[in-house]
Amino acid sequence: MLLLKRIFMTVLLLSALPLFAQYNTLHIPGTLSGPTFNLRMKDTVKQFLPGQQTITGGINGNFWGPTLLFNQGDTVFMNVTNNLNDSTTLHWHGMHLPAVMDGGPHQIIPPGTVWQPYWKVTNNAGLYWYHPHLHEMTMEQIISGLGGLIIVNDPIESALSLPRTYGVDDIPLAITDRTFTTANQFNVEPFGDTVLANGTLNARQDVPAQVVRLRMLNGAIERSYNLGFSDGRSFSVIANDGGLLNAPVSVTRYLLSPGERIEILVNCTGQSGTNINLRAFNSTLPQTIAGGENFPNGPFSNALGRRDFNILNLNIVAQNGNPITAIPTALTTNIFPTEASAVVTRSLRITDSLGVTNPVILGPTAFVIDHKLFDINYINYTVNKDDVEIWEIVSNSNLAHPFHIHDVEFKILTRNAVAPAAEEAGWKDVVLVKANETVRFIAKFDDYADATHPFMYHCHISLHEDEGMMGQFVVVDPNGTQRLPEPGLKVDAYPNPTTEKIYLQFADADISVYYVTISTVSGRAVLMLPQPILNDGIDVTALAAGTYVLTVMDKKTKRMGSVKFVKSR
Repeated sequence: MLLLKRIFMTVLLLSALPLFAQYNTLHIPGTLSGPTFNLRMKDTVKQFLPGQQTITGGINGNFWGPTLLFNQGDTVFMNVTNNLNDSTTLHWHGMHLPAVMDGGPHQIIPPGTVWQPYWKVTNNAGLYWYHPHLHEMTMEQIISGLGGLIIVNDPIESALSLPRTYGVDDIPLAITDRTFTTANQFNVEPFGDTVLANGTLNARQDVPAQVVRLRMLNGAIERSYNLGFSDGRSFSVIANDGGLLNAPVSVTRYLLSPGERIEILVNCTGQSGTNINLRAFNSTLPQTIAGGENFPNGPFSNALGRRDFNILNLNIVAQNGNPITAIPTALTTNIFPTEASAVVTRSLRITDSLGVTNPVILGPTAFVIDHKLFDINYINYTVNKDDVEIWEIVSNSNLAHPFHIHDVEFKILTRNAVAPAAEEAGWKDVVLVKANETVRFIAKFDDYADATHPFMYHCHISLHEDEGMMGQFVVVDPNGTQRLPEPGLKVDAYPNPTTEKIYLQFADADISVYYVTISTVSGRAVLMLPQPILNDGIDVTALAAGTYVLTVMDKKTKRMGSVKFVKSR
């Protein structure tokens, strides 16, 4: 039965011929605008295939979440409610923000808890995304459907003549793949047999006969997509992970690895009544790049391995009002750090565990960075705030790995001592380091220092990340004063009891609150507030009536103090 189903899905989903296609309209995620964003994570179901519904995870829905619209310069406030049966985190991939707001493995949100991070948006206009980052559970939770896109707008991008009617000539596209069991459930495995575009099987989108913008994320667990179009046309890359290129770059293929994003322009002017397919031309990839694999049996076998397949059918219809019909020749002027400004060069080595003698390595299949599995209690690097650093990623692995770093966008300097291709010469936060390749990039670690909460760097193949292919670093202020530990923090809360807000009062005047956690008396966290703004009190109207414990940590001394309060009504 399973074999017959795989044959059917292969014919239906891999064929490039419209004769076999039963298209489904591409789902366009809804949007949320700020400054306050309410996100509810939950266990749910979705009807992907005839018969039984698929158990999924959802954020404000049943698979994939809304697209968040940010404006550069705004401060955004997140209310993340975990209604899952499991703990989770929510990482704001590509965002420059304080480590305590980052949503990495340290910012765990227990079930039934609300996490309220906030930050000022300083990123360039571009496509970013959010997804779980719970250590050893990232792959499973992303497979379930937890995640969503972020679009940042800024004055430079807004002044350009670009398509930006969301869902019409400006199409968000999260590309991934899944394998369904005979009971229509997701297999938790790194490769899928079935392509999903925004959670849609065999997707089609009507687009106007003009210049169309595709904002694309590779949201796959492991597979890279060698993107192009079925008619061989060229398209213009206008943005990398972290924003606009200086000028559009015309290509016919773009290799997009897990976690990476690009924005492209496709000129469909004068082509009304025709259609083309966005395809993955993966038959040309070497087996050293995930997507070019060809495993006939075992846990990594899949119907999409080393094959070309369709991702999205673009059905070109009549122009709309005020069409964009020309591609700009210039976009922005990026100013990158110079190599001369770098004060530190770090060399990190990617290896396969085969042949590694370090006793920490477990089993023959792991991939590692610097011969060490991830240890949540070990800080691999300490970076000085405002330093410019060069990171050199040396691969001795037989597989390509998408290397991702939190906190910063970087500029690729060289691949094997050669400057990067023009289409990846912009700001990046993920770079595919190919087998036995050395990649050098440069970044400035500005704005945020925090010796307590680290940022992560890791392979963005979620299976590898979960298995320990990850490290962490803290950014510290070398000019900051260090204070010795002091006795516990004395804190009082009023009014007590309260119905709406709770205010804090400290015995010491020099207190900078780093974290507030509100828990039930049994110890279950219900509200997590990193670096809260306390002038207007803490809103507790959503809490049920009862007794709670409020715990505070001071930023400078890391002293902690607790106080009980009663929420009435």
